[in-house]
Amino acid sequence: MNDKPRNESILDRYTGKAGAGEGAPPEQEAPEDYGVFGWLRGVRDRSIMLELRLKDGSVTSFGYAWLKKAVFNPSEGITLDFSGEKVTITGRNLDAELGPRIRLFNGILRHRVTWIQQADGAEEISAGPSAVVIEEITFK
Repeated sequence: MNDKPRNESILDRYTGKAGAGEGAPPEQEAPEDYGVFGWLRGVRDRSIMLELRLKDGSVTSFGYAWLKKAVFNPSEGITLDFSGEKVTITGRNLDAELGPRIRLFNGILRHRVTWIQQADGAEEISAGPSAVVIEEITFK
């Protein structure tokens, strides 16, 4: 018959109050830090929002659900259209592979990138020639 106790509700099963049973959602791993962006490693992990961190310390986040268009142009950078607000990310080696199938633009398309960090002047200078560097993030 039914293995669950009568006093256990569906809400308790999914919020974890009844213990980590088979109905509980799996825990999401912390994003892996690649210096200029965070990457979700789990095969099924998807980020809900993209956090853009500027060098002055301010942070702006956009919901991936509002991402209508993404364009990568090596000479212009990455342009993201969040329902009318355009975000432009410029820098060096934006399409560099940092690991097996780990590229910034590809990760944005697959909702695997959780945050992007703009480099300050010292980071730009100390980064090697093959390093990914986010020089500027602009909003229009």
